Amino acid sequence: MSDQQEKKTVADEPEWSRLAGVSAARKLKAQREKSHAGRTVWSGLGMMGLVGWAVVAPTLLGAGLGVWLDRRYPTDHSWTLTLLFAGLVVGCFNAWYWVTREDRETHKQRENGGTDSDE
Repeated sequence: MSDQQEKKTVADEPEWSRLAGVSAARKLKAQREKSHAGRTVWSGLGMMGLVGWAVVAPTLLGAGLGVWLDRRYPTDHSWTLTLLFAGLVVGCFNAWYWVTREDRETHKQRENGGTDSDE
């Protein structure tokens, strides 16, 4: 179909048909935004879990290794406290990495018009 025929068809379109198309487009946009909001809530909860485990896992590993070292090689200082603190620091850096990565992806999606790769 040529451009002139398409323009003529659009121009000859009844008003009710155009309004129905606009209404349908609004409904589709609202459904997309609603489903995106649902994903945002779940992705937020998932991110909280990821951040929690990103901090907890290295902290517990450090404490466990410290307890093992304290029992195996007793010294004047506590390996448990030292490695617990080291695990906590590593966990915080790990959580910071995941949060900044998610923030970058969120901003990239907003710049691209809010489209997701899984839609």
